[in-house]
Amino acid sequence: MSDTQTVPGRIMAAEMAEQPAVLQRILDEGAPKIFEIAGQIAAREPRFVLLTARGTSDNAALYAKYLIEILLGKPAGLTSMSTTTAYGAKPDLTDVLVITVSQSGGSPDLVASTKAAREAGAITLAVTNNAGSPLAEVSEFHIDVLAGPEKALPATKTYTAELLALYLLIEGLRGGDGSAAKALPELATGILARQDEVKALAERYRFAQRLVITSRGYGYPTAREAALKLMETTYIPASPFSGADLLHGPLAMVDNVSPVIAIVPDGKGGEALQPVLDRLRGRGADLVVVGQQAQVESASAGFALPAGVPEEVQPILEILPLQLLAYEVTIARGQDPDAPRALAKVTETH
Repeated sequence: MSDTQTVPGRIMAAEMAEQPAVLQRILDEGAPKIFEIAGQIAAREPRFVLLTARGTSDNAALYAKYLIEILLGKPAGLTSMSTTTAYGAKPDLTDVLVITVSQSGGSPDLVASTKAAREAGAITLAVTNNAGSPLAEVSEFHIDVLAGPEKALPATKTYTAELLALYLLIEGLRGGDGSAAKALPELATGILARQDEVKALAERYRFAQRLVITSRGYGYPTAREAALKLMETTYIPASPFSGADLLHGPLAMVDNVSPVIAIVPDGKGGEALQPVLDRLRGRGADLVVVGQQAQVESASAGFALPAGVPEEVQPILEILPLQLLAYEVTIARGQDPDAPRALAKVTETH
């Protein structure tokens, strides 16, 4: 019997543990290339940005959308690939930057839509973990996120690598130096060392029937990615909501036995989430907070994140305890997070 069969989750655990080293590699080896590409793209003055992705990479793309709109002041949107691949639409993409994000760079619809975008006049950039992928080949520019081979089906290190690569790209587009990211590898090491805290937290969700995960601002992509990780590993239905959307109806499904995880950014996103947290407490929800110590203390339980981190890079740290949570809940439920049922590493949508 192989090691992966005798030790469930061994691969996912090892890949989560690699993340500080991957982040450092991007800062040391990847950043110069990323800034070079950013300079070439900025010189062409794209009028707006479209982001194309699926699954985990779609959550990384949503993070990039926040960065582009807040830091660059440019409109940004998430594409619907079927408009091109299924309906044959041919929008005019002259002077539009199209960023396609994919761990493998192998999904046929990503490749087809990127090729079509380039033919329609777009500046095309692929962000992948595979420099030799079909997606990289059809794109004008390519950024390698340098995460190394990822064998567990749930994406962990490639997600945080995508986030950091996208942050550095947008920093480069606006002439920044990416200094807000310098401390991330060390801070990530500290968070991952607190796995015992997460293991204790996981006991709350061992028998959960459903979960609600909420955030606002830069934290919303984290909520979506956390929900995806929990669903694909634990099989617990997890619904991610923007805090604003949660108040527009779905709050009705939250009661005093409903587990809610709130990602509370330290900054404007967290401030915007406060009325939602107040309503959740008022409904007696089992509220767990991933955020600053004061927010954790006012909840049922939680995980305190390091203070003083700029809000635009906090998502790179916020997701780490939630990856650990997905892993620990899955193990507690007697399942193997390395190989969730019915999933493949490269999803071939068309």
